[in-house]
Amino acid sequence: MAEAPDWRNEQACVPDGKPGIFPLRVTGVSFEVAGHYLLDDISFELGSGPLTVILGANGAGKSLLLKICHGLLSPTRGAVNWQSASKVRVRNSQAMVFQRPVLLRRSVAANIDYVLRLQGLAKPERLRRIDACLRMTGLSHLGRRGARVLSGGEQQKLALARAWAVRPEIVFLDEPTANIDPSATLFMENLIRQFSRAGTKVVLTTHDLAQAKRLADEVLFLHQGRLLEQAPAKQFFDGPENPLARAFLQGELPC
Repeated sequence: MAEAPDWRNEQACVPDGKPGIFPLRVTGVSFEVAGHYLLDDISFELGSGPLTVILGANGAGKSLLLKICHGLLSPTRGAVNWQSASKVRVRNSQAMVFQRPVLLRRSVAANIDYVLRLQGLAKPERLRRIDACLRMTGLSHLGRRGARVLSGGEQQKLALARAWAVRPEIVFLDEPTANIDPSATLFMENLIRQFSRAGTKVVLTTHDLAQAKRLADEVLFLHQGRLLEQAPAKQFFDGPENPLARAFLQGELPC
C-alpha cells in the first residue's frame, strides 16, 4: 500500500493574515425531537491545534453534534460561537465530510473545481490545487472519471480532497472510514494526520477505539447525548475519570 504524499507545501489558509476563527465554544447545547433530547446540555471549547476525536457508541449523538458545530443544524437550546464574528468568514473557513459522501454528477476533477469556483479562485490557481489534491489522495489517474462510479474508498478520498482544496481552518469528518476496507482506512488515516500537520483543525467522530487511539490528540466522550468527559488522549485512554467512559473502553458500556 502506497503511503499518502507529504503535504508540507500545502498549508491551511488564514486569509489576510487576520486572527483565525478559533476558539470554538459550545455552550449548553441541547437538541430535542418530539420531546426527546438527542443532545443534552453539552458544553466544551476547542482550540486550533489538537486533533479532536468525538468518541462514543452508536447513537451517542456524535454525528448530530458535528452537524450542529458545522452549522448544518441549529440547537434547540444553547449556542455555538466562534472567535470570528463574521458568519461569512466562519462558513468559508470550514468543511465537512460525511460518512456517505455527497458527490456531484461530475468528474472527479470537476467536483474539486466546483468548490474552488465558489471561493472565487482564478483558473490557474484552481488547476494547481486540483492537481495537488488529486496527487495527495492518489486519484490523479481518475481525474476524468465520474465521481459517482468510484469505489467507496475512492469516494471518501475525493471528499477529503474536495474539503482540503479550500484550505479550511477546520474540517469535520463524520465516521470517515466506516464503509471502506482496511487498506483504504490506513491510507485515509494518514491523510487525516497530514491535514492536521498542515495546520487544519480536524474534528472527527468514531466509535472505533483502535482508530481513536491512533489519531486522537484529545477526546470528547459522548454517551446518550451527554458529554461525559473531555481529556487529552493519553489521559483518557490510560484511565478516564468517568465510570461510563471506563466501561466503554473495557467493552462493558450498558445501553
